[in-house]
Amino acid sequence: VQLQASGGGLVQAGGSLRLSCAASSRRTISNNGMGWFRQAPGKEREFVAGISWNGASTTYPDSVKGRFTISRDRAKNTVSLQMSSLKPEDTAVYYCAASRTSYAPTDSTQYSYWGQGTLVTVSS
Repeated sequence: VQLQASGGGLVQAGGSLRLSCAASSRRTISNNGMGWFRQAPGKEREFVAGISWNGASTTYPDSVKGRFTISRDRAKNTVSLQMSSLKPEDTAVYYCAASRTSYAPTDSTQYSYWGQGTLVTVSS
């Protein structure tokens, strides 16, 4: 499965961005849990959002809860991350990933496939 992340860019603090992740493969991701992670320079990769295979369950860390919303379109094989009230500390490369299971754990080692990343820069 190849994942293609897009939608990153430069935004002012308080602004919004919508990231998208599309699967380019005959193999569907509709039965996989999906996650978004981010990695800032000099920092470890961190989990920012996860969604179960059917969209019924979503997970967020406290750092983004209430500001980020993950969603998916199983028919289109896509996953999105709507980010609002962005802060400079949200600046990072954002990655989408497909879980080994139908759910989206916070542990990055539980993900089999990764997109190439898209850079989000939030200016103060």
